Amino acid sequence: MNQANTRVVITGASSGIGAATAIAFAREGAMLVLGARGQEGLDDVARQCRDAGGSAEVRTVDVTDADAVAAFAREARDILGEIDLWFSDVGIGVVGKYPDVPLEDHRRVVEANLLGHMHDAHAVLPVFLEQGHGIWVNMISFGGFVASPYSAAYAASKFGLRGFSEALRAELREHPHIHICDVYPTFVDTPGFRHAANYTGAKLSYPPGTVEPEKVADAIVALAEQPRDTTVIGAPLALMKISELAAPLPAMLLGRFMDAWAKRADRTADTTGALYSPQGGADGIHSGQRQPDGQRNTALLVGAGLALGVLGWQLLRRREAGARDEYY
Repeated sequence: MNQANTRVVITGASSGIGAATAIAFAREGAMLVLGARGQEGLDDVARQCRDAGGSAEVRTVDVTDADAVAAFAREARDILGEIDLWFSDVGIGVVGKYPDVPLEDHRRVVEANLLGHMHDAHAVLPVFLEQGHGIWVNMISFGGFVASPYSAAYAASKFGLRGFSEALRAELREHPHIHICDVYPTFVDTPGFRHAANYTGAKLSYPPGTVEPEKVADAIVALAEQPRDTTVIGAPLALMKISELAAPLPAMLLGRFMDAWAKRADRTADTTGALYSPQGGADGIHSGQRQPDGQRNTALLVGAGLALGVLGWQLLRRREAGARDEYY
């Protein structure tokens, strides 16, 4: 697909990866319809898209409302004529041990991250089927492979998104020009932590080695020309496959890390963040917290730790298997 005049729809476009991706497409001359809850953020991103050489229309939409998403999709198609690529980027989170977080907050995360993306797909797939072509880009995250303690609802939503995409690809196997593309970045330097609900008492901050949103945006723009099922950013795909084989070891290691972090971090009051309403103003693309990378990339250090953990886990399983053999 020639990216000049590509017709693109992005939900969750008012900040972070969604905003960076909109601007990246605009530089290629794309025509965009941008959706999110916050009007001020959308207006700011649309202005940057026009300055970059693209065209951009904005509409406020809450992806947890299926009817609103369907109406947004119809309007986007009327504006663009056709929809070549739809990027579902809405993502929110709540940080805290599962019983410490109000159940309605957990529910809200699942509604936005999982049901919201399902609402997007339900609205745009009929358009793709009628056109005979289209690309749905499903923003998941590294959290779709490695469970994240202190973010149980987030983990549930991201694991669910991965299964949802796999099911859609199977259903669409007779439609070779319709693509379901999953994107799995590691930590990305966005306002996401500022938007997150937090019940840990500890101030949230990004670790060194976070990925720049522009790097993720470039990968998504590339999918318009060369769609692929799985795109991993910030870590090798093999690391994610190892994490699947090693489960639940990575979650256990992360849980211990989070326990230690929650005790050491600066203190802060509980907050619902942007779970239920957008924060005022234009949040921009970056968090403003990004630290310079250390001597080694954080993802590589994590990978080395996981590899050692997998080895230890395999040895432990062999010992346990030997003990069972002797016992039985």
